[in-house]
Amino acid sequence: MHGPAMSGWLLMALCALTGGYCLLRTRAGTGAERRTARAEALMGFGMAAMAVPAAVVAPPAWAWAVYAALFGVAALRALWFSRRSGHHLHHLVGSSAMVYMAVAMAGPGAAAHGGHGSHTMAAAGGVPLLTGLLLVYYAAYVLRAGARLIPVAATATGGGVVAGGPVAAGPGGWAGGPELALACRLTMGISMFAMLLTL
Repeated sequence: MHGPAMSGWLLMALCALTGGYCLLRTRAGTGAERRTARAEALMGFGMAAMAVPAAVVAPPAWAWAVYAALFGVAALRALWFSRRSGHHLHHLVGSSAMVYMAVAMAGPGAAAHGGHGSHTMAAAGGVPLLTGLLLVYYAAYVLRAGARLIPVAATATGGGVVAGGPVAAGPGGWAGGPELALACRLTMGISMFAMLLTL
């Protein structure tokens, strides 16, 4: 991602922390939950690497091909597992969006600037209609995920009060709560929206 260095570093740190949390989630849960956490960790770390300000650390030209190949494989994997879980369709969209951004960054506009400068991604561009569709998807996803984090009511239980509604506190400590996993997905959705805005 290319733009103001401070926002790039902040986005990179946020995505790296999110990826790290998702990596911790791979240590517990069912096989499907661990697969989902691995996919989300890959997305978080990939977004962190892509968010490094190019004015500070310019990636080599071949890096975009590596991103595209890596997330192309991740998209195929998400497509395969989407037969079992609809959430993998979101991973398919996310991985495809990463391939799209990598291809846009490797395009002729980026090559003309040698991968440097603050306007490289804007120069690299992309397909405006596809960028717009992805922005609409991520805006809707962020609003939906954010709404799911808002507790509907407080329900008294034998052990205390927990948030009622779509997302309730679950066992498993700080790394096992479903609300934290949803917060990470919300964070990555916002980050993806911000990265797509720079195309």
